Amino acid sequence: MLSGRAATTGGADEQAVLTAVRGGDESAFATAIEPYRRQIHVHCYRMLGSYDEAEDLVQETLLRAWRSRAGFEGRSSLRTWLYRIATNACLDALDHSSRRWLFADVAAATDPPIEADLRPADLPSLQPYPDRLLDEVAPTESQPDAVAISRETIELAYMAAIQYLPPRQRAILILRDTLGWSAKQTAALLDTSVASVNSALQRAHATMRMRLPAQRLDWRSATGFSDEEHAVLRRYMDAHDRADVAGFTALLRKDARKTMPPFPIWFAGRGAIADVFAGTMDPGSPVHVGVLRVLPTAANRQPAAAFYLRRPGDIAYRPISIDVLRIEGGLVTEITAFASPLYFPRFGLPPLLT
Repeated sequence: MLSGRAATTGGADEQAVLTAVRGGDESAFATAIEPYRRQIHVHCYRMLGSYDEAEDLVQETLLRAWRSRAGFEGRSSLRTWLYRIATNACLDALDHSSRRWLFADVAAATDPPIEADLRPADLPSLQPYPDRLLDEVAPTESQPDAVAISRETIELAYMAAIQYLPPRQRAILILRDTLGWSAKQTAALLDTSVASVNSALQRAHATMRMRLPAQRLDWRSATGFSDEEHAVLRRYMDAHDRADVAGFTALLRKDARKTMPPFPIWFAGRGAIADVFAGTMDPGSPVHVGVLRVLPTAANRQPAAAFYLRRPGDIAYRPISIDVLRIEGGLVTEITAFASPLYFPRFGLPPLLT
């Protein structure tokens, strides 16, 4: 009932479609909600920090919407109605789930070298969001009310910082600052007062200022990344292709850090990160990974590199990691290496390279 691709509806037919929806027409319902599916998914991702959980919450949102369809009288837009349902579904989910982290925020830095038999941590970590899917959320002639996804509201630094907010503060920050809802609309959704919304937003802003990188205030509200960032990504990929330790080290800022979710380790500083790189590139090292190939991609409006590994005796390169880069002043300040092949399909990346 809630899956499949349906055509969008024209404005002239909207009332007829909504009448059919209230009457129990499942096909009309699928048609009406389809243009908002990706928007709701991104909203749930912001709230939860997890692509996988966002998938579940979209389905929960649409189920709740279907069950309450008779009560939708059209006084607000369909988009607003769906966001109300999605926000409350996310708040319910956050009552029963842990925060999602990058391990640099909760544990001491790891000393190189790394162990050869790393085990994923039990602590839930942030997940990446492919830019190719973020690009589906943008104003068009058929969707003039869509909101373009800017870097400042989706990048990993933002997603990590927002985890420090209590769920209702998180919802208020997203509704007010990202979606542009008024304090009155937000208060109505959360069944609270405008004064409480404004107070919570001030507290959320204070936390975000404390948790975001200092240079964050200078970043653009862009949906893409710069020529300089493209160039750094190419050099980053080339250093891996050639196992060039010196070239790789030169790309790093002195205070750079590297995390490797879902593994409970991270490395602080250019020297430590370079030592890890040198170990994995050295055929004589116990943590030598094999032969790598790398493809460019993008996640959370940041440049990224998708790595494939060919182990000794294997004939194919298999997906191992997607490195998302934060770049400032032409240097890499943070590497978030999402070390799971499960992410590759949603990035539209091939399952194997030969």
